[in-house]
Amino acid sequence: MTISAEERTMLVDLARKAVESAVTSKPRPQLLNPSGMLAEPRGCFVTLTNDGDLRGCIGTFYPQGPLGLMIIEMGREAARDPRFVMNPITPKELPNLTVEVSVLSPLEPTDEPEKLQPGVHGIYIIRGGRGGCFLPEVATDQGWNAVEFLSYCCAHKAGLPADAWKQPDTKVFLFTSEKFDR
Repeated sequence: MTISAEERTMLVDLARKAVESAVTSKPRPQLLNPSGMLAEPRGCFVTLTNDGDLRGCIGTFYPQGPLGLMIIEMGREAARDPRFVMNPITPKELPNLTVEVSVLSPLEPTDEPEKLQPGVHGIYIIRGGRGGCFLPEVATDQGWNAVEFLSYCCAHKAGLPADAWKQPDTKVFLFTSEKFDR
């Protein structure tokens, strides 16, 4: 996966405009005739922080359209992240937001999740109707090894027992991401 500097700038700009449109109730940004990486169907996340504090993070592994359009959708959704419904992003806060885009590789199932490389691989864990994910940088940001990364995702993101990743009825997928911000 190679994303050019120009495409990176365009993706972050689209995400920022999408966040601004959601917060200010203005029309969503338009992307006419996407090309290159922006035209590919790719999973992505948009993460919003203010002075290092998380303010929203929403993404998809299953894109319903080209990357450029998915970034607009995820940016708007990240601005309304349900975790912050009691403390939503305000128009005054917009200039202070860091907007980070993560473009994902396809999901790869693994039978040996404990062999993942923290900081390189992200995880998506599913069992029954429950699931949770972490982007690759979460493991290094928290100082977790592979087992801690998997266990924390199970227990705190998917609502499963911490060791659920070891069970045969649990599916673990690995992915990588390219992330960039402005």
